[in-house]
Amino acid sequence: MAIREIRVEGYRSVRELEMKLSPINVLTGPNGCGKSNLYNSLLILARASQGQFARAIAEEGGTPSVFWAGGERVRYSRKKPPKRVILAFDSEDFGYELQFGIPSPNSHPPGGTMFMLDPEVKEESIWPVASKRTVMLKRQGPSAWLRNIEGTLDEYPLTLLKNESVLAQVIEPHRYPEISVLRNEILRWRFYHHFRTDLDSPLRQPQVGVQTTVLSHDGADLAAALQTIFEIGDDQYLDEAISSAFQGAKLLVENAETQFSLRLQIPGLMRPLYSREFSDGQLRFLCLCAALLSPRPPSLLALNEPETSLHPDLLEPLAKLIVRASANTQLWITTHSAVLAGKIEEHSGLPRIQLAIEQGETYVVGDPKRERQIRLHSTLD
Repeated sequence: MAIREIRVEGYRSVRELEMKLSPINVLTGPNGCGKSNLYNSLLILARASQGQFARAIAEEGGTPSVFWAGGERVRYSRKKPPKRVILAFDSEDFGYELQFGIPSPNSHPPGGTMFMLDPEVKEESIWPVASKRTVMLKRQGPSAWLRNIEGTLDEYPLTLLKNESVLAQVIEPHRYPEISVLRNEILRWRFYHHFRTDLDSPLRQPQVGVQTTVLSHDGADLAAALQTIFEIGDDQYLDEAISSAFQGAKLLVENAETQFSLRLQIPGLMRPLYSREFSDGQLRFLCLCAALLSPRPPSLLALNEPETSLHPDLLEPLAKLIVRASANTQLWITTHSAVLAGKIEEHSGLPRIQLAIEQGETYVVGDPKRERQIRLHSTLD
């Protein structure tokens, strides 16, 4: 269930942005232009489906910290600054929208609260893409109306937590199957933005290994994930990718009962290298191999600055990995590397998405809607 379009309003540097998505979406632009904000907007939706929406916002400093951070007025726009954050997307089958803001004062208990920075879900909606009028979910505050399996719109009998999404609170697939389908799709999204490679990193140590079709977010089960690909996944391409990246090297996965470890046999060396001897770039590239060649591909895979610590020679093999993975997975890549963006563009034929920022507002370079606003503004002046 690929995402066709995302909409973000009022979130940090993103005042109002709509962006159509392709099988591969490479976001580039200067530091501070909003690439990470768009990445995090998807991550927040993913965490909301897991029941971690309030925690995700708290980890960003609380609700006031995630509000639109630009000026009171933005050139080319006559709209007032948004007072809510709106995160939404249209997939192939369903549309989803989550609106949240600061809790109203009358919602606090009489004795006050220490959770004043928690978000409050103001509205939440799900609809079939074919017909937005046929609402599957309509929520206002703690109340919600859901369309059941008979097609009737029911008022949900229980009070919902104001600081969490319906997706994490209504777990009744037998009664509300569409909500269950959407939640399960979002739960399949995967995000990788940091792999520890210091001397004490789990990646450099033997790991307890079980069959691992999905690499953990920090890569701590890397050896088992790679061995799983060798046994039930695209082992031939994994071998080819490693050989291409590391001058003909071959990866070896060894085990002592349940303890798994990695070796790298490089032509010209007398013995294989242990994982504790791998360079940071070698370790990170292997993590990216495990994520992109997963035997259980996700509907969406997001990588934040995958080029970190990679030698320039690894960008070509990485670009080919990304394009190959797009056959089964929608890709979201944020990168500072013009070389990597160019290589992906070359092998996929899909143009990169160039972001920029003006007066604190993130926008897509060449966005037709924004260009129309510019022309209208120029005419009015």
